[in-house]
Amino acid sequence: MFAVAVLMAGACAVAQETVLYNFPCGATGCEPGSNLIFDAAGNLYGTSPRGGATNYGVVFELSPQVGGGWTEAVLHSFSDNGHDGFLPQGGLIFDAAGNLYGTTSGGGEHKGGTVFELSPVTGGGWSEFVLHNFGAGTDGSESNAGLVMDGAGNLYGTTTLGGVHGDGTAFELTPVTGEGWTEKMLHSFSGTTDGSQPWAGLTFDAAGNLYGTTLYGGAYNGGTVFELMPQTGGQWAGKVLHAFGEVNANGVSIYEPYGGVVFDQAGNLYGTTYYGGGNGGGIVYELTPSTGGAWKETPVRNFGGTGGSQPLAGVIIDAAGNLYGTTANGGNEHASCASAGCGVVYELTPVTGGGWAETVLIAFNYTDGGHPTGTLIFDAAGNIYGTTADGGSGVFGTVFEIVH
Repeated sequence: MFAVAVLMAGACAVAQETVLYNFPCGATGCEPGSNLIFDAAGNLYGTSPRGGATNYGVVFELSPQVGGGWTEAVLHSFSDNGHDGFLPQGGLIFDAAGNLYGTTSGGGEHKGGTVFELSPVTGGGWSEFVLHNFGAGTDGSESNAGLVMDGAGNLYGTTTLGGVHGDGTAFELTPVTGEGWTEKMLHSFSGTTDGSQPWAGLTFDAAGNLYGTTLYGGAYNGGTVFELMPQTGGQWAGKVLHAFGEVNANGVSIYEPYGGVVFDQAGNLYGTTYYGGGNGGGIVYELTPSTGGAWKETPVRNFGGTGGSQPLAGVIIDAAGNLYGTTANGGNEHASCASAGCGVVYELTPVTGGGWAETVLIAFNYTDGGHPTGTLIFDAAGNIYGTTADGGSGVFGTVFEIVH
């Protein structure tokens, strides 16, 4: 299977990296591991699972300053007070009114995490509302991913644990006038059949179907890529598009997709696995729909060594079809990163005639950050932004920009 992809590892490209912010931990947050988002004014927003007033994580804003530099403001500091959530692992989304939405993996009234909303307050500051508390009965528990929103303002996401079988859920939250938000469980994962423990969030297609990954489970216990389809009457039907973990004729398998999936313009899906592949350091894969509803999996990049290793995040795609992502390890070695390496930012470019060429845009050296785990984002000019969970001058992570 791995012989069909022609892969060419490029040298480190000429790319300019700028560290926009170094997290010192304490009240400002630390170890950011999720993706970022922009507002219309060019400010960046994200979460960190640690730091803040009680060390249970924060929502932060970074604002560019006239003359250069960025300043951080903490919009909300989470706490273990029996109501608020804590340990936010996923990124944020905006609604049209400028409110922020996200999840926490712990805390809340049932100790299973929360979905929260932050709303700007006239005169300054932000107010938090807990929209849902996970962990009651057969409800989901421990949401580690961000949310997506449909055109009607409904929120969709995943929980890694809980549900009818204890293997995680996909859920929908619907606003009800005067009554808050109501939750509907779209799917309760069952382990071997359809996967277990979805770690990443969900992706819509143009028809309103949802796509995602599970970390474990499936036919070979290596995780799955799944699709959820809305049905008449408000129910949803699920199916597995691909099951990871099967050992091929060369004794190679790929498994544990922590990251989610993204579509290209032709309707193909791309994602990553943390382990496996020809070099053992995980892969970038492509799933292509074929006749009869089956999806064909093709490896795009086998990771391992100085070109990066063990991607935790998914990929993003530009208008030309190039893929960009991060690996948590590989690249430059540093005493604080040990022999595993500090991680890289990579670009994969389709080659005429087949295959992909890889360019390492940045190999982190710990002084500029280390161990990136979140998905990257673009600005309007095509520059790349992301976070590292470690390193930087404050040694507790960074927010960075790459111009190339």
